[in-house]
Amino acid sequence: MRDHKMPPSSSWIIFSSISIAFVSFLVFNPSLSSLSSLLPRMSTVKSTKAVMSQTLKHASIVARRSSDRGHADHGWLNTYHTFSFASYFDPHFKNFGALRVLNEDRVAPNSGFPSHTHRDAEIFSYILSGELTHRDSMMGNGATKDQYYRIRRGDIQFTTGGSGIAHSEQNEHDSDTVHFLQIWALPWKSGLTPRYHDLTIDEDQKRQGFVTIISPLKAGRQASPAQEKAAIPAVPGTIPIHADMLVGASIIAGSSSATWTVGGNGAVASRKDRKVYVHLPMTKEGKAKIRLPDTTILAEGDGAFVTGVNAGDGLEIQSVGVAEAEVVVLDSD
Repeated sequence: MRDHKMPPSSSWIIFSSISIAFVSFLVFNPSLSSLSSLLPRMSTVKSTKAVMSQTLKHASIVARRSSDRGHADHGWLNTYHTFSFASYFDPHFKNFGALRVLNEDRVAPNSGFPSHTHRDAEIFSYILSGELTHRDSMMGNGATKDQYYRIRRGDIQFTTGGSGIAHSEQNEHDSDTVHFLQIWALPWKSGLTPRYHDLTIDEDQKRQGFVTIISPLKAGRQASPAQEKAAIPAVPGTIPIHADMLVGASIIAGSSSATWTVGGNGAVASRKDRKVYVHLPMTKEGKAKIRLPDTTILAEGDGAFVTGVNAGDGLEIQSVGVAEAEVVVLDSD
C-alpha cells in the first residue's frame, strides 16, 4: 500500500521546462495513430500438466539472458540493464519498440537517487519488495522531506517527464533493501505536460491471470489539453501512457500457465507485428522458471524478445520452476 503525504497546495502539473537529464539516452520517435476500443484488464490462469498449447508458429522468440545484461554494483545500488543505459552501451540493445529502459534495481537502506531531471520519457517503477520514496517538482516549489509518495510491493509509480521534471527516488527504510523494475518508454510526442500517476495491484488479481497495468492514453497522440488533463486510459483502471504500449503482470503458480493477449483486444493502434518483451524478475532466489510457446525456458533475470505477433494472438507462459513465477510483459508497437 502506498503512502501519500502532500501539502494542500500541491500541484499535479508543471509548466516549467527542465533541459538537463540525469542519465542521457538516445531518442527515438515511434509513431502512433488514434486508438480504438477497450479491452479487459485480466486474462485467466489454467493448469497445464504437460506441454504448452498451440505454438505461435509465426512468432520469433529470442532469449535475453540475465548474465548478458549490463551490470553495475555501486554498493548502494546493484543494477542490471536490459538495454543500453548509463555506462553500459550495446548497439544491439538500444530499445525494443517504445521500450527504452528496463533496469532491475536493488537500492540499499538509507540511500537512493538524489534529485535529478528527466524530459521526454515515460518513466515508471514496479515495486517487487521493500519501499521507495518519491519526491518531485510537481509537489510545489522545492519538495521537502515531508512531501512524498511512498510505494511498496504491488505499487506502480508513473511519471511523464515531458517538458521537464525533477525528482528523487530514495529508500528511506533503516534495514530493508528495495527491489524494483525501473522502466522507461519513448513517448509519441515531445514536450508533454509532466504528470504523475500511481496504482496498486492486488496480489490475488495477478494470481488469477495477467492484469493490465498500463495502457495508451485513450485520446491518442492528438489529445487536446483537456483530454491530457483527464488522462483517461484505453483500458479502464490502468495508468495512461503516451505510447502505443501495454504493460501487464501475473504471478503464475508452478505447473500452471497464464496467457497474455497481444495488443489487448483493440486497445492499441498498431495491430500488426507487435513487439512483446517478457521479463522474469529475480524474486525467488533462482527457484522460478517459465516456459514460452516455442519451449524456450527463462530463469530469473532472463527476458525474451517476441516479434512477429499480432493483436489478438495469445502468448501462453507456463511456470515450470519449484516456486511461483512473477512475470512482467511489455507489449509495444
